[in-house]
Amino acid sequence: MHTMGYTTVAYGAVSVLVGANSGAYPYGNSLLVRGTDQILVVDPSLSLVRAAPPADVVLVSHAHEDHIAGLGGYQVPVHIHDRDLDALRDRTALVAGYGLPSDVVDAFDESVRDDFHVRGRPDALGFGDGAVFDLGGRTVTVVHLPGHTAGHSGFLIEPDGFLFVADIDLTSFGPYYGDVGSSLVDFEASMRRCREIDARWYGTFHQKGVVEGAAEFRRRLDAYVGVVERRDATLLAFLGEPRTVEEIVDHRLVYRPHVEGPHVRPVERRTAVQHLDRLLGGGLVAEVEQGRFRAA
Repeated sequence: MHTMGYTTVAYGAVSVLVGANSGAYPYGNSLLVRGTDQILVVDPSLSLVRAAPPADVVLVSHAHEDHIAGLGGYQVPVHIHDRDLDALRDRTALVAGYGLPSDVVDAFDESVRDDFHVRGRPDALGFGDGAVFDLGGRTVTVVHLPGHTAGHSGFLIEPDGFLFVADIDLTSFGPYYGDVGSSLVDFEASMRRCREIDARWYGTFHQKGVVEGAAEFRRRLDAYVGVVERRDATLLAFLGEPRTVEEIVDHRLVYRPHVEGPHVRPVERRTAVQHLDRLLGGGLVAEVEQGRFRAA
């Protein structure tokens, strides 16, 4: 049984609707932004299913089930980046984006439907990088931050100086780029872009919540980037002797050994291949025989 409801914390005119367990998955931290003309909600989470505050427009950072679980409470315009639009419009496309084994797809689809209340929004509208939503005396500007998904986006709210970075969430787990449409290269570029934006507050969707001040945000972002660097180092150490991709998957770069589930191997494989490709391109790894790789 999911815990519904949230705690409201104000940052200027931006209200963070903090979900259960500080917004840890399956919950999250939605935003409510008030202007003189319109009210806007960002990423209606599971906590909003039975307590959705009124809004005139909804923005979605990306098409993952935890970011749209409360969307059914809003019959107002819903916007998402063009590159995630199909997945928001059609649950089948959303589920396909996880690249799960065929024998578990139906069960996962049922969970997305029943546990996260996702029905698809065929009326959803697309936006691009730099799109501005004027609420009256307050603007919300799209900052495209791909990598987690192709359309993953943040939102800069002015004049409050609040940058919502969604699932660049600063957790110790590190960046996640294990979906079919994910990209390590794009994720790293997005983290660099975030680092260049000066804001007063930086809000994440999950449990790290809101970080105050650019210096503190950059310190935490550097630690977050460090997880990617450690994955590179782990892989290089493991490739002290020739290994196959499947051996790398078994060794694991993302999940701890005790973590189980049908998603683990597909995510580990996509993550391993991206790191391996980069290290091959940089001359740090060589393919010593067909399908076997070793640190150069």
